[in-house]
Amino acid sequence: MASSVTISFFSIVLLICITVSAQGRKSLHTTNEFSANSLVTNDGICKTLVETQGYKCEEHTVTTNDGYILSVLRIPTGRSGKKADKPPVLLQHGLFCDAAIWLVNNPEESLGFILADSGFDVWLVNGRGTKYSSRHTSLTTYDMAYWDWSWEELANYDLPASVEYVFNLTGQKIHYAGHSQGTLVAFVALSQGKLVNMLRSAALLSPIAHMNQLASPAIKLAAQLFLANDVYWLGLREFIPLLNEAAKFVGQICSTLHQPCFDLITFFTGPNCCLNSSRIDFYTDYEPNPTSTKNLIHLSQRLIYFRYGILVIRTGQVAKYDYGILNMLRYGQLFPPTYDMTKIPKEFPLFISYGGKDYLSDVQDVKVLLNDLSNHDANKLVVLYKDEYAHVDFIMGIDAKQVVYDPVLAFYNSY
Repeated sequence: MASSVTISFFSIVLLICITVSAQGRKSLHTTNEFSANSLVTNDGICKTLVETQGYKCEEHTVTTNDGYILSVLRIPTGRSGKKADKPPVLLQHGLFCDAAIWLVNNPEESLGFILADSGFDVWLVNGRGTKYSSRHTSLTTYDMAYWDWSWEELANYDLPASVEYVFNLTGQKIHYAGHSQGTLVAFVALSQGKLVNMLRSAALLSPIAHMNQLASPAIKLAAQLFLANDVYWLGLREFIPLLNEAAKFVGQICSTLHQPCFDLITFFTGPNCCLNSSRIDFYTDYEPNPTSTKNLIHLSQRLIYFRYGILVIRTGQVAKYDYGILNMLRYGQLFPPTYDMTKIPKEFPLFISYGGKDYLSDVQDVKVLLNDLSNHDANKLVVLYKDEYAHVDFIMGIDAKQVVYDPVLAFYNSY
């Protein structure tokens, strides 16, 4: 794979920390007319990725309690045209991605299509700030206030709004599937006792909860460099990965660590065993999706943080956003409150799958999470460990159907 393609891919999937000002740049979909358009064909995911494969596809909009208008896609039938006869499944993507990530491999290899062909009613969320979910009831993407959110808001607003919408429309409890950041928002919601009355189960791939033992010095250095720039307080609220800036940033990391940059996939996420480079090339046709700078800072705070000019190494706990000297005003305490993973209801069905080569969902961090779940009902917790898998294999691995998705479907079918 060419190095330029690799850099483009990581600007989509990884926390490669480039700062881009939202001011002075034309943003997508700031009008009140909804249009989930691809930058390549001017057609949305339904037309470019779903209907072209012979599936029916619907576009829905969901409004969160804080005013964000989300694009949610539905695949109501399998390729045969048979209407779903199993419960709904809601799929939530990770950082810099959108719903397309569940559909970019061929139908026999993509979880979204596999679920539909297995009789499930498939729903795919485009998270706030992505190109298909850039509307708001009162703000546009030109407004700084539009970008004032992190993964906490995804857990406390986007996820509940999406689940409630599907639950009310279908009248059925929902299975959930999330990858990476999509697992973090589920853990946060479930630890607060939210959504359990509307969800049947959750399958969490490459889980991101505790982040204290990351194997990749590149990720820790990226977080350090990003926080050191203090970009949020400089007014740079919208974060858009750009190829040239990503290349410069990655080059800085490689140079600092005295490492070659020819294999960035391994460098940042671990040695993914099973990716199809042609499908990665195809996915890069969809411009990397924006996120908020605040979201990246919050993710980086999980690893390290500068407090009063001192570099603080975190404990990896899942905590609210750290506002530094303003924490007393926000929370009434010096440090931000944490989310307690031991509070996840022990009777709620969980499927957790992680890989031995994953640099982002580190094995030791997952073991801490599993320790949090040590009192979980044994017959309600399935743990699947794949020693050869790294972070991206779970969503784009060509053998993920046999390795991960078939066990996920068996798990869903038991509930």
